[in-house]
Amino acid sequence: MKRLFDFLSSSVVLICISPFALIIVLLIVLDSRGGVFFKQIRVGQGGKEFYLYKFRTMRINSEKGGQITVGSRDPRVTKVGWYLRKFKLDELPQLINILKGEMSVVGPRPEVPKYVALYSTDQKRVLEVKPGLTDYASIEYLDESTLLGKSDDPEATYIQEIMPSKLKLNLRYIDEMGMFTDVKLIVRTLLKIVELG
Repeated sequence: MKRLFDFLSSSVVLICISPFALIIVLLIVLDSRGGVFFKQIRVGQGGKEFYLYKFRTMRINSEKGGQITVGSRDPRVTKVGWYLRKFKLDELPQLINILKGEMSVVGPRPEVPKYVALYSTDQKRVLEVKPGLTDYASIEYLDESTLLGKSDDPEATYIQEIMPSKLKLNLRYIDEMGMFTDVKLIVRTLLKIVELG
């Protein structure tokens, strides 16, 4: 049932937003040098790695400066990229990941291998389910980069404070998984994005 919902919903949304997505592509091309898409290795269900897709929001080779985006005005982020991130529009290409069966609409956000290697045995339970676009942790930390921007050591803050808190919320989702929970989280995510906007 969950896979059917994922496939149908992502297909319908992709079709409906295709004209809007073309506008985003054009804006990215006009705004800065580099490709339209950004792909990054993430860890999915069962520990299997896959490429997660996003619209590119940073200047080329920015990842060499770290995998964490810091502050609401990280200088590596392009002008168009700032707005795409603000309204989470950079995440739209992940609908392709959902179509491919690598992700679900709702589920724990997939992490990069570097940080997954730090998970405790209990935290690794998040790898038992498909990662998703949103869940409790995504809503709670929707403005994560701003929080990290207030830290003297963003990576340490992420590893020691934010990541454990997010994983605890990820595990809560796993314990409460179901269609009702998924619909509730989708609605709450959309409302939170509008609120931050």
